[in-house]
Amino acid sequence: MISTRYGALESADALEAALREIGAERYHIHHPFHRLLHTGKLDRGQVQAWALNRYYYQSRIPMKDAALLSRCKDRALRREWLVRLLDHDGMGDQEGGIVRWLRLCSGLGLDPDYVISEEGILPATKFAVDAYVRFVRERTLLEAVASSLTELFAPKIHEERIPGLLKHYSFVSEEMVAYFRRRLDQAPRDAGFALAYVREHADTAEKRLGVAQALIFKCDVLWAQLDALHYAYVLGGGIPIGAFVPEGQPSVRAA
Repeated sequence: MISTRYGALESADALEAALREIGAERYHIHHPFHRLLHTGKLDRGQVQAWALNRYYYQSRIPMKDAALLSRCKDRALRREWLVRLLDHDGMGDQEGGIVRWLRLCSGLGLDPDYVISEEGILPATKFAVDAYVRFVRERTLLEAVASSLTELFAPKIHEERIPGLLKHYSFVSEEMVAYFRRRLDQAPRDAGFALAYVREHADTAEKRLGVAQALIFKCDVLWAQLDALHYAYVLGGGIPIGAFVPEGQPSVRAA
C-alpha cells in the first residue's frame, strides 16, 4: 500500500528519494504506447491521434497553473510560478508551448482549427486531464505543487523522443519538435523549484505522504491518457463516436 510504503518518510532527503523512486517506477516513459511511438512502430494516423489528444493536456496546463496562482498568498511563489503559465501561453511577440504544439499538429497534417476545437479528443483523455486541473484547484497548495514534479523526469523522455521521432518518421521535421527541445531547459528549472518547495514545506510525515501521493496521482493521469490512446488506436478497442478517426480506421458503432 502507498501509505505503508511512503507513510513514514522522516526527512526531506527521504522524501526526495521516494519521489525519484516513484518516477522510476510509474512515469509514462515506460508505457507501451510510448515505446511504440519512440521506436517508429506507429503509423501516421496513430501519431496524429497522440498529438491531437496531447493537445488537450497542453491546453490545460496554463489553466491549472492559473488555478494554483489564484490560491497562492505568497508573492514570491506567484512570481516564480507565473513563468510556467507564460512558457505555455507566450507573452507579447514570444510564442509559447501551445503554439509550438499546434505547429507539431499542423506538420502532422491536422487542421489547427480542428485541434483547437477539441472535438476529436477521446473521452478518457478529457476525464484524466480535467481531473488533474481539479486536483490542483481543490487540494492543498503543497499537493498542487507536488503534482508538477513529473517534470523531474521529463528531460529523459524528451531526449528519447526527439531523436526517435526524427529518425523513424519521415513526416516529422526539426521544426515540429521545437516544443520538446524548449522543454529540455524549462522542465529542469521548474522541477528544481518545485522540488525545493516540497522539501521545505513538507515538514511532517503526513505532508510528505501527501506529496508522494500527489506525484503518484499525476503519474496516473499521464498513464491513463496513453491507456486510452493505446486501446483505441493500437489494440483495436474501438474509437468512440465523435473522436478523431485516422484515414481507413473505423469508429465504434452503436449496436
